[in-house]
Amino acid sequence: MYKSYASMLGKYLAPHWRSMAVLGALLFASIGLSLVNPQIIRSFIDSAQAGGELGPLYAAAALFIGFSLVQQLVSVTATYFGENLGWKTTNRLRRDLAAHGLSLDMSFHKTQTSGAIIERVDGDVNALANFFSSFLLHLAGNVLLLFGILVMLYRESVWIGAGMTAFVLFALFVIRRIRRVAVPVWGQWRQVNGEFYGFIGEHLEGTEDTRANGAAGYVMNRFYALLRRMLPIRVKAFLGFGLMWMTSIIVFALGNAAAFAICAVLWERGELTLGTVYLIFYYTELLVKPIEKIRTQLEDLQRADASLARIRELLGISSRIQDGPGTPLPEGPLSVEFRGVTFGYDDAPTVQDVNIRLEAGRTLGLLGRTGSGKTTLARLLLRFYDPSAGSVRIGGVDIRECKLAELRSKVAMVTQTIEILEGSVRDNLTMYDDSIPDERIREVLADLGMADWLASLPEGLDTQLASGGGGLSAGEAQLLAFARVFLTHPGLVILDEASSRLDPLTESRIERAIDKLLQQRTCILIAHRLATVQRADRIVVMEDGRVIEQGSRAELAADPGSRFRRMLDIGLEEVLV
Repeated sequence: MYKSYASMLGKYLAPHWRSMAVLGALLFASIGLSLVNPQIIRSFIDSAQAGGELGPLYAAAALFIGFSLVQQLVSVTATYFGENLGWKTTNRLRRDLAAHGLSLDMSFHKTQTSGAIIERVDGDVNALANFFSSFLLHLAGNVLLLFGILVMLYRESVWIGAGMTAFVLFALFVIRRIRRVAVPVWGQWRQVNGEFYGFIGEHLEGTEDTRANGAAGYVMNRFYALLRRMLPIRVKAFLGFGLMWMTSIIVFALGNAAAFAICAVLWERGELTLGTVYLIFYYTELLVKPIEKIRTQLEDLQRADASLARIRELLGISSRIQDGPGTPLPEGPLSVEFRGVTFGYDDAPTVQDVNIRLEAGRTLGLLGRTGSGKTTLARLLLRFYDPSAGSVRIGGVDIRECKLAELRSKVAMVTQTIEILEGSVRDNLTMYDDSIPDERIREVLADLGMADWLASLPEGLDTQLASGGGGLSAGEAQLLAFARVFLTHPGLVILDEASSRLDPLTESRIERAIDKLLQQRTCILIAHRLATVQRADRIVVMEDGRVIEQGSRAELAADPGSRFRRMLDIGLEEVLV
């Protein structure tokens, strides 16, 4: 675990060494001021008791006030630098976690809820905020203050110094033992907390389906079950916290009692002045501060232990889909070839020994029942998954040799499920790519017959859309998805049942636009309806993950014995149901 902390500190704090140096100087200045102030008060008390002149008393009082003001200023400045440092480092860690999560393949995201991932990216990082802001400096500072106080106490009396040293060692020993018990409980708490937020996020996102299917009672039962799991863990975690707090109070009381007893004996012997007695009690009380700070920092560390383990676990997950060496894809329309492709999401293959070739600039109609493997082939083309056998080639290049960013800029897919983000119309269409001019956006929307829709928006392309597409009809959302794809100039377009949600009027509008938009592009149409594949040059029919028929659409339509001809004669929907 200590190597993990060292690795994190080296990666995220090293770039901010100047801020760390300033923060360190401020903290050590604060320690020096804390040790000097009681010396001034001791001098004041002894001078007052001796009945001397008032001048030195006024000077001591002014000096004490000045040192106190400087100490407060130093403390506030150090707090600012510490919080600023923590904010910078945790934001960088959040960025790295978010980027890593986006780089992981679909097999990871299929097993994780969005809420659970958010809890790691934000919740666990928040638990590390104090660790990054100044944990080591504060810990070192408090240890130094502890030693400084003990040195000052030894200067006044060996007996006082020895007694307080025993008190400090006993306090740290007790705190360390309690921490061993508490750390595992905080790890369990972070884990169940992630599950809870994953559950909440999942069901808030699907609240419409939950209500429509009368499943609210079931969801609430699950909710209460999670709370029942969380409660005992939370109780144990706070019992550990309470135990540390109560132990600290008892130990500090014992320390004060020991200091009082020793001072009483030395006072009786005449070895201490009244000012020195005050000084010893001040230092004894001051001892509470670094020990208490060390205790709270160790509590933060035990929370950080659990969060750091979960963060490192996430960062340690490698995507099964790795970038290729960077073989470039050709410009323009792209040919597509599946060579002996076999793939399964689990042990059972979803597609088996698939061999398909589509020439550049042509359109393929991919037909088959639900579950026959059509969408799986589309996912393989985008390298959401890699085949377990065989290869997928685009433009004559094995896609495992390409950079993922280039591949997904050249291959675009429109599905039935449309993701509308909370943001402007422009951001939803360009996916935050500022290089796409507004004129190009308007041109594509006009091609899709959406010019009037755009003109009706109160702020045009700056109009804000709600997350999930609230306020948009299903047809409008689908058309925006088409516009989003064609703004990227892909060489290969995959339409996966993309018109299934459209009403007849909207479908007719998009049918007219597709002919124009698919010029100089290769297209794969995954469909259940005959009208969708009328523009296809080739037809592939799949069943149970295998290609059972393929060929030219015209030839298959003219062949009385072909499966496609039967679809034409009887009706595609009836054959594929």
